[in-house]
Amino acid sequence: MSAETPLESDQVPGYVDGSAPEYVLYEVLKDLCLNNAKHFESHDNETGLRLHGAFLALIDHVETVKPAVDYVRKEAPSYDFDENTPGNGYASFVSVVDACIRHGVKLCKQVCINRDSFFFRASYYMREVEACSHLLASLVTCLAHLRQLMEWSEPGELFPSGDHSPQDLLAKAESINQYCFYGRCLGFQFCESVQIVLKAISIAMASYSDVYYGEGGFVSRATNTVWNGGKYFMDPELRARRIVNISQYADVQFCKSFWFLAESEVMQRLPMIVCPALVVNKVISIPPEPLEHTKPDGSVIQIPIPTVHIGPQPLLVRLMSAVWREGMVGEAAGKTDTRPPSPALIFHCHGGGFVAQSSSSHEPYLRDWARRLGVPIFSIDYSLAPEAPFPRALDELVYAYCWALKNCHLLGSTAQRVVLVGDSAGANLNMALALKCIELGLQPPAGLFMAYAPVLVSFVPSPSRLLCLMDPLLPFGFMMRCLKAYASPKDTQGKLVNSGATSVDETPELAEMGSTAANDAVEAEAAFEAVEACFSTQPNGVPATGSDTESFEEVSESDLAALAALSVGGMTARQLLQPEADQITPMRYVLDMDIDSEGHQIPVLRACPGEVAEENVIFQVGQRVDGYGFQERVTQMADSLASTVSSSFSSLLASKASSPTNSNECDTPRSTWSQLDALMQRSPTEEFQFSVPRDPFLSPYWASDDVLKQLPPVSVLSSQFDPCLDDCVMLAKKLRGLGNNVTLDVLEGLPHGFLNFSLLSKEAHEGSKLCVKRIMNLLKMEPSPDGSPEKSPI
Repeated sequence: MSAETPLESDQVPGYVDGSAPEYVLYEVLKDLCLNNAKHFESHDNETGLRLHGAFLALIDHVETVKPAVDYVRKEAPSYDFDENTPGNGYASFVSVVDACIRHGVKLCKQVCINRDSFFFRASYYMREVEACSHLLASLVTCLAHLRQLMEWSEPGELFPSGDHSPQDLLAKAESINQYCFYGRCLGFQFCESVQIVLKAISIAMASYSDVYYGEGGFVSRATNTVWNGGKYFMDPELRARRIVNISQYADVQFCKSFWFLAESEVMQRLPMIVCPALVVNKVISIPPEPLEHTKPDGSVIQIPIPTVHIGPQPLLVRLMSAVWREGMVGEAAGKTDTRPPSPALIFHCHGGGFVAQSSSSHEPYLRDWARRLGVPIFSIDYSLAPEAPFPRALDELVYAYCWALKNCHLLGSTAQRVVLVGDSAGANLNMALALKCIELGLQPPAGLFMAYAPVLVSFVPSPSRLLCLMDPLLPFGFMMRCLKAYASPKDTQGKLVNSGATSVDETPELAEMGSTAANDAVEAEAAFEAVEACFSTQPNGVPATGSDTESFEEVSESDLAALAALSVGGMTARQLLQPEADQITPMRYVLDMDIDSEGHQIPVLRACPGEVAEENVIFQVGQRVDGYGFQERVTQMADSLASTVSSSFSSLLASKASSPTNSNECDTPRSTWSQLDALMQRSPTEEFQFSVPRDPFLSPYWASDDVLKQLPPVSVLSSQFDPCLDDCVMLAKKLRGLGNNVTLDVLEGLPHGFLNFSLLSKEAHEGSKLCVKRIMNLLKMEPSPDGSPEKSPI
């Protein structure tokens, strides 16, 4: 085949018509590899020999992958939503292989240009070429698994037709070399602006795991973060091993903790600096009170207070608006530019794998949306798994939705057109909410916008779900553990939690009292929260803590009476549900010494539960911290630490000076790896052997056709390399087959969760603007030329 052969504009770059399709870039890569292999054939040093072997191996892998990817490329279009919306898991893998070929061509060209230079870094390029060769070999294995998935599935179906257990997906994952996806080639398939972000996140994840699983104290682990970050930046292979081990063996609490870094003080202040300013950005606390909802037919229904798993709790929501509206919470008196209530309302539900994040971590794009739409955004901070698994979050969304309809005047809206908007886990919850509205006969939403939504919360294998094997944001193990925490939780006894039963955080005394006493305790807790909310708010409506949280709870006489009079077993409900300080087992941290990797002594802080001399305690944290925020704990720790460091500094220098320069322990494995090593003793395959109930409110894809037909207009958006892409495509195809009004968009080069990168990536920002356009269509709004809310008709 000649390189001068003309190419058709509607074909894949490099594709030439013929009986046996071939690709120009594949041949170019082979030629470059052969040229480089001949150059290094005469080298007799180890680096030259390994380069020669790596180029020959790369040629073999190109020959192997070409027929495999050609078969998938031909079949992939039959799985698309329509010819105008190409995109599915099979096509995504084809794009991944093409991206790998482009990466190889670029790398081989660099070697050809620089190999005769005096400054040629032979060892660096040797590792780069070997990494590319391993990457292509792993993709060959992936393509073989895709052929198997095609055989399991009906024509045009992305989910297998038969019964295939999670072990089928796990078996495929274990046979693929994942290390090559997280090392030197990390993020090669994504657009360039996203690659930089993903690399930084991966380094942060690996470094944070050292801190999280380290044996040392808070100070030593925190100070080692910078050093570890440098190691993972300079050594991609070390980073890859760490990330794969974390993905396979780290528990869901690590996922939760790492993703909650987006809730840190620095990250919370970032939107205030770089994002559009909003006139209203308030957190509202909705009390757990009886709520009535008037149906469209005029009948009244009682909305139950969410109580499952963790008992009744206040529900936090965030109101965001770029313009003042009449009656809106926080409206300044005497404002001359106050507008009438908007007929529209955005009901937003954030993502985070059901286990992490909040409306605050999604502010970067929500602020931009509020400005472009000019419509109030009502975002829900629902309770998170594993402490509050299914169906707690859904119950809270139903309660918040009905509360918003009843109190829409406080939100600056008449709620004539309410559009449900969510991303990832939030999109799943919002679709389940729409199904609940149909079941209960509630006022239906005007539309449903879903971004990269997992609508089938089950371990059914699909081609796009195999993409999580190479996804830095949503690795395979993270996805599995998040779904397990939300859909199939276990209690401390290892028994499945009854998701339909009301539960509270019981102390041993409460467990002995019986159901009547337990109910009384729950009622008293609600009363206590009412009084507490009342006395923590200043006369001007601003909480005494200085936060932006506002409470609309009114304390009734019955609440006060219940709080004052009720006691169970000689104890008040508050004592039962929130133990006093002497009932909390403190975790105290004392100064100690440890041995680093070079055999030197280093200062560390060690956790010492129990009694410790007060003069040796740096700080202490209660094992139980109900109602005690993370920021307050960090502040307490920092204050105590600051007063101790100055007196300890001289002793630390003395210990460092007296440490031996040579030690026989320098070859001992680092203690910071021991906790993760302990987790690695178990098999991840055994951990993921559990069942997920076939519940349409858990997996909306399983809802009956009769119910799905009643859904409002639906707009679905996903990305090319999103592990949930097949969920979105199959849902859109199913709704279209039922006659629903549905649209689907598949964005190129972007990962799952790209909305959170809208400030860092041009492509992600363009994707966010497309989301705004789709929401406007659901609201039946006409976009203004500059996107300003002042020109919006609503």
